[in-house]
Amino acid sequence: MTNPMLAFSAPGWPEIMVILFFVLIFFGAKRLPELARSLGQSLQEFKKAKDDFHKELHKSSDEVAAKPAKDTETAVKPS
Repeated sequence: MTNPMLAFSAPGWPEIMVILFFVLIFFGAKRLPELARSLGQSLQEFKKAKDDFHKELHKSSDEVAAKPAKDTETAVKPS
C-alpha cells in the first residue's frame, strides 16, 4: 500500500514542463509576458494586504495590552 501523502507532493520538473506547455498552447507566446506581469502584480498586492492586516492586528493587540486594567472599586462612585 502506498503512502497517501505522496500524491500531494510538490510537482517536479516534468510536471512543471507539461503545465508550461499547455499554458503556452492555450494563451500563446505573445500573452505570456502580460500574464506573468499581472500574476506578479497580484502577488505583490496580496503580500501588501497581508502585511497591512498583520500590522493592524499587532497594533490593536498592543493597544489592548497597553491599556491599564480598570479597578471595579474605583469605577463605582459612592452616593
